[in-house]
Amino acid sequence: MKHLNSLILGSLLLGTGARAQTAPALTTFPVGATTVTVSALTTGLQVPWELVWGTDNFIWMTERGGRISRVDPNSGQVTPLITLPDVATSSEGGLLGMVLHPDFTTSPYVYVVYNYNDTGYKEKLVRLTYANGTLGSPVVLLGDIPAVSTHSGSRLLILPDRTLLMTTGDAQDRPSAQNRSSPNGKILRLNLDGTIPTDNPVAGNRSYSFGHRNPQGLVRASNGRIYSSEHGENAEDEVNIIEANANYGWPTVEGLCNLAAEQAFCTANNVRQPIFTWAPTVGVAGLTYYDHPAIPGWRNSLLAATLRGNKLTQIPLDAAGTTAGTGAFTLTSFGRLRAICVSPAGRVYVGTSNRDGRATPGTSDDQILVLENRAFVPTATTASRSSQLRLWPNPASRTVTLQLPNPATTAATVHIHDALGRAVRTAQFAAGQSSLSLSLHGLQPGLYSVKTAAGTQRLVIE
Repeated sequence: MKHLNSLILGSLLLGTGARAQTAPALTTFPVGATTVTVSALTTGLQVPWELVWGTDNFIWMTERGGRISRVDPNSGQVTPLITLPDVATSSEGGLLGMVLHPDFTTSPYVYVVYNYNDTGYKEKLVRLTYANGTLGSPVVLLGDIPAVSTHSGSRLLILPDRTLLMTTGDAQDRPSAQNRSSPNGKILRLNLDGTIPTDNPVAGNRSYSFGHRNPQGLVRASNGRIYSSEHGENAEDEVNIIEANANYGWPTVEGLCNLAAEQAFCTANNVRQPIFTWAPTVGVAGLTYYDHPAIPGWRNSLLAATLRGNKLTQIPLDAAGTTAGTGAFTLTSFGRLRAICVSPAGRVYVGTSNRDGRATPGTSDDQILVLENRAFVPTATTASRSSQLRLWPNPASRTVTLQLPNPATTAATVHIHDALGRAVRTAQFAAGQSSLSLSLHGLQPGLYSVKTAAGTQRLVIE
């Protein structure tokens, strides 16, 4: 743990500021009045599937063949951590999604999804532990998920309440998406130890939402909403707002409820329609949320990487996050795009997927591209905001997550005060902890203030 804390504290000094080197520009494109420059962070990769910005301010990456690495966002140096020996690649299958524990300094766990062979092709969720510069001690949290060489999902997302969402594809078994007893065609919700949360929509069932074909993007925005991008069959790819116990229609419905048979099914089954579609399909994959002043034209937008579409789609959202505007398409000259993440400095990192057997790779493929506004200079205001305590969701009802700008160097106390200034709740960040989930049970709706050494923020409880 001492090694881990030193690594994280050291990398914090590098990761959010200027890049140590400015790589040659490959191209530029406008976003409103902003010029976005595209450069290569690192090249020669083998199908990067997931990019995650870690609390150590490094990019954590999976490659479909089974390798997990840390990538230095300043130099592009790739440091392998492990190559999982039982990963079985087949067409679209292999090592897929990954997420890091929110309290990584004190709980150095990495969660990954991958395909393997065991009396047939399967999929499993595994927890690994990071120590001394390597990953090991695998624990299978969920296994024996039926799989074929396509339609495996599988993105991961940890929510503020410390439950984990996992997308699964229908594994070419179309009826399974509507079968609540099957793990396929779902977004599953688990505790971080693999058990089933007691407040899941169906008692004893991992299913959180159902009726999915092949969801390959998953993100929670600052508005508290969960968005997923999903492969359609031929007519429409989708972006959906994910709600507990909601039906998303597959296999009867693809995209919008705009055909007669679809309309009847949607009405009878209370199907949620997507807020954005691509028609025809583009193979939408990774999804992230952008709201940084570095690229003002992308603020409050979803950014979606597409495979067959060979482009990045910006999807603007309204203030409530429930309605999407007209998409804008960029980054069209680098082939298939699969993985995407955003740094605290407002840079966007995109992984290409041209060595996945469905493209003609270039000499630099696969690569991680950096999209940035090189003219952006953080102001005192933006710097102050980036150093403040962050709360989400806000307004909140059951729980609120508190995020410090950096891991606490010593134990840090949190006080919640009501509108009369009375302390009504106290909690504590442990040394090395940067994120804390706090129960709001028993607090009445109203306006509160949350105070730490990192600052004071208003909190609205609904």
